[in-house]
Amino acid sequence: MRVSTPKHNSTQAPLYCLHMSPKSGRQFVKFMTAMSDDRLVVAPDYPGYGESDPPPEDPHVTVVDYARNAWLVADALGHKVIDLFGHHTGSKVAAEMAFLRPDRVRSIVMVSAAVFSPEERAQFEAYFSPIPLDEAGTRFRIMWERIIHHRGPGMTLEMMAESMAENLRGGENYEWGHRAAFSYGDRFNDVVGELPHPITLINPADELQEHTRRAKEFLRNGVIVERPDWGHGFLDVFTDDAVATVKKALN
Repeated sequence: MRVSTPKHNSTQAPLYCLHMSPKSGRQFVKFMTAMSDDRLVVAPDYPGYGESDPPPEDPHVTVVDYARNAWLVADALGHKVIDLFGHHTGSKVAAEMAFLRPDRVRSIVMVSAAVFSPEERAQFEAYFSPIPLDEAGTRFRIMWERIIHHRGPGMTLEMMAESMAENLRGGENYEWGHRAAFSYGDRFNDVVGELPHPITLINPADELQEHTRRAKEFLRNGVIVERPDWGHGFLDVFTDDAVATVKKALN
């Protein structure tokens, strides 16, 4: 878990940043430093990622589990009302957190909240299925090739190396977060349709761009903001712009 404290006394609601898979709260470090000029920012690690202990292998961990654990963090820190900022898997976690405790969430920002057909979900599940270890290092080669393939505008080799390191920190549980996100399935569509909270869905040019646009029909109280100039790594490459965009969405 990462916490960035405000530089002065603040009446703003704390912002909880919910990471993509298979990363951790570390993905928000640069963003948090800039965002915390006027509020507390918290980035918890899901069970099995970052500094969190892994959950049992059976039953499979779910987005609901991630959301409940994030609320345990908020409870422990004494945060009654919070804002949420979720990225990829984190968008699903943010929706579930608001669904579980709607009275404790003020506003929600999501990045790349995909809506899949059953066929697309099966394709993504196959793409992100765990890669067995072997002496040739096939898992690590494929991980690196995918990071290179999906690199966003301005993403440096150093940034991609950090992304690779985060993948490796998940150990043998590294794809559990993707599995949880895909198994969340149509529940995401139903949940965002129930949420009364203002939702801003930011849509960068990543592999979920077209799938994210489909979420518009399910949003009860939301808008989609297209950011074709952003891709993977935008929190580090375009930090000030990301902070300004999130603040505008939350206010």
